[in-house]
Amino acid sequence: MTMHQICRIVILLWLVTVVVIVNDPRSCVVNIFYFEMENLSGIMRAVLQGFMDSFKGGIIIFYLDKQIKERSKRSSPNKDPKTRRRREPSRDPALMKQEQSTILSRTFQCCLLNGGVFWLSILLFDYGLMPALKRTLIILFGDSPSTSRSVWAWMKPFLSWTFGAFWVLPLFLLSKIVNSLWFQDIADSAYRYSRGRPKMLSSLSKLVADSLFSVLVQALFLVQSMLVSLLPIVLLGELLCLIHMCMLYSLYAFEYKWFNMGWELHRRLTFIETNWPYFIGFGLPLAVFTSLPSSYIVSGCVFSILFPLFIISGNEAEPVSGACVYPLQLFSPVIAISNAMFNQTIGTRSTISDGAHNADVSSSRS
Repeated sequence: MTMHQICRIVILLWLVTVVVIVNDPRSCVVNIFYFEMENLSGIMRAVLQGFMDSFKGGIIIFYLDKQIKERSKRSSPNKDPKTRRRREPSRDPALMKQEQSTILSRTFQCCLLNGGVFWLSILLFDYGLMPALKRTLIILFGDSPSTSRSVWAWMKPFLSWTFGAFWVLPLFLLSKIVNSLWFQDIADSAYRYSRGRPKMLSSLSKLVADSLFSVLVQALFLVQSMLVSLLPIVLLGELLCLIHMCMLYSLYAFEYKWFNMGWELHRRLTFIETNWPYFIGFGLPLAVFTSLPSSYIVSGCVFSILFPLFIISGNEAEPVSGACVYPLQLFSPVIAISNAMFNQTIGTRSTISDGAHNADVSSSRS
């Protein structure tokens, strides 16, 4: 919501209040109070519904994978040659077998890679290897504590840098690539089961432009969330940063489904901004869990472990719409910056204009 819109709302409310108070003071106060309470209760219900829907993935993942297996068995080719000739050509049995356990197996692989390998190796290094080496130095230089402290003073940063450069950083980059492929497999399998064949965008150029623009908008929005957290008022900065992260994580989770539905980026962002109470509630658990670790690397591990469940939740959820008549246009600044960057690098044909975005916002208001 822009400052201009806020000023218009305040002036409009003030004029309405003055007019109605002159005519009927008692009914004015009652109606305004009732309207505000009704609007606030609708927002809170939408936030609560989004919060509850975010946990659907952890509940339905097991029976969803079981249902996919049973459907694959029912649709497997009939062994009777006569029956097979009468039926239409079936899908490849090898492909069907490959899709049977995609959701559960990919989720387990995400937990194993990010939690059992990546996160566990960091914990073993920080709380196992490093304390053991320090203790060994104390034992070796027991007669000279100053020598052990000086040796440890240069050994600790050297070992930490070596571990970070040759293990953490390569594994972090590799896990990002592998996770993105696994996330896509999970989302595609869940979508095919519940909604059928995905709908692609009309052209390859539009598909590439939409994907590039989406990555740029999400990266700039993440930077924007970091900037608002630096506001002088600490509580306000933290609250705005939390709201940003809730909406960003909701976009992450729902984007797989919306992309398979053929929605372009401006439509996806407009839908989130228009129905912001629901998506703030949906992204709240993941935003809280990822904010608990002090390390960015560990926070990334937590995100990669939990995110497959949120993909499934987003695929199964039905967002609450119309809870608030005023959109929360937090993506508008980064859209303007992204458009300017695309105009300078790729050209105007690859940009998603603000006009389409604002047109969708105007239509959603009406």
